[in-house]
Amino acid sequence: MTKSATKIYILDTNILLHEPFAFLNFEEHDVFIPMTVLEELDAIKDRKKDVSRDARIAIRALEDALVDATPEQIAEGVDMSQYTADHGSTGKLAIYPDHLLNQKNLTLPGPENDNRIINAALHLQREKKPREVVLVTKDINMRLKAKGAGMNKVEDYRTDQLISDIKYLSTGYVEIDGSFWDKVTNCESKTEGRDAVHSVERSLFTQPVFINQYIFDSSHSFAGKVVAHDESKVELADIGYERLMGREAWGISPKNIHQAMALDALLDTSIDLVLLTGPAGSGKTLLALAAALEMIVEKGIYEKIIVTRNTPEIAESIGFLPGTEEEKMAPWLGAINDSLDFLHKHDECRDSSMKYIMEKANIQFKSVNFMRGRSIQNSIVILDECQNMTSSQLKTIITRAGEGTKLICCGNLAQIDSNYLSPLTSGLTYIVERFKDFEGSATIHIAGVMRSKLASFAEKNL
Repeated sequence: MTKSATKIYILDTNILLHEPFAFLNFEEHDVFIPMTVLEELDAIKDRKKDVSRDARIAIRALEDALVDATPEQIAEGVDMSQYTADHGSTGKLAIYPDHLLNQKNLTLPGPENDNRIINAALHLQREKKPREVVLVTKDINMRLKAKGAGMNKVEDYRTDQLISDIKYLSTGYVEIDGSFWDKVTNCESKTEGRDAVHSVERSLFTQPVFINQYIFDSSHSFAGKVVAHDESKVELADIGYERLMGREAWGISPKNIHQAMALDALLDTSIDLVLLTGPAGSGKTLLALAAALEMIVEKGIYEKIIVTRNTPEIAESIGFLPGTEEEKMAPWLGAINDSLDFLHKHDECRDSSMKYIMEKANIQFKSVNFMRGRSIQNSIVILDECQNMTSSQLKTIITRAGEGTKLICCGNLAQIDSNYLSPLTSGLTYIVERFKDFEGSATIHIAGVMRSKLASFAEKNL
């Protein structure tokens, strides 16, 4: 491409905090980092929060990219194709000295960092004509301010967004109208032990097909799971609708087909990662805990349950709470205690039963902040409320899973508390899309609220 055909992207600080190597994802286009962004990264890097780690990584990445460049080259732009990291960037990286801009000619007054970055973008937009200059920020208010100040192109960072709309997120199943067998014209069946596997035409499905995706029909005559697929054929393990609905774990039976599919995936030891999405009250945590207790206490497949979740920012450092790590985490894991209480509500001595199960199943409460560097073996890890985690945080947890470990991630994308995440940029959305065709994982979106009529009405109408 000619020089005038390439664009100039100006990155806000939150882009580098969201993805420290983001400057390498703009292909043939040039990337400018205002000096104000470096100052903000420097101020953030020493904070005692997860975001400080991302700031330090971003600073080190920029230093590695510019380490051999002269001040003149850094101002003009250093060719990224020579950077040793594995990426496809062929543009240039420059540090823009926005602090040297003439204060009299600035569009937005004031010392605010957002205004300084917008002013730098506006100056480059005038200076670099006819090249297109784009300000990239995840701050919605900053995007509005920039547009109001005269910035022609302002964008969100979408490189890590694998889908354009949350409605396209994989649910983990396909429902076929009517009878499944009425739509099948060509089928080859074979028996593997007690199970039957059917090979049907790929054209039978209008949606994409993935490994471990569940298939069922509205007439309740068929339920199966994809075990293999190619461009022409799809192989389905025949589970049976009634057999699927008859699954049970720790006294819990599914109330609808979605819970039945979730329970089947949870109890399948060949599946190492189960991703459960759905509204509040759909039974995600309860099913995960019931399945975990069944496989540990009754079947002896795993050795312990580790329960963790992403704590709110105010509790990122849990040291201010009294007691051990598990006692510190207890306030944030009330959903697990509620589920345990529900599972043993009919016991004569509920408190004694819960205490016994806590010891028998070796249930441990852990903080996400202390999971780095660990290797977890022969365990079931339940990660609750993971819609509030970034993709890098979830990667940290998933890569801790050792041999014989099953990871269960539960989350509701409609209840994101993080200031920096949306349903499209949540780590839960990211891993659902990344793992949707991995033979060792299954995704189930549990539709319907089973908690109460009140909760169901509130979910639909509020």
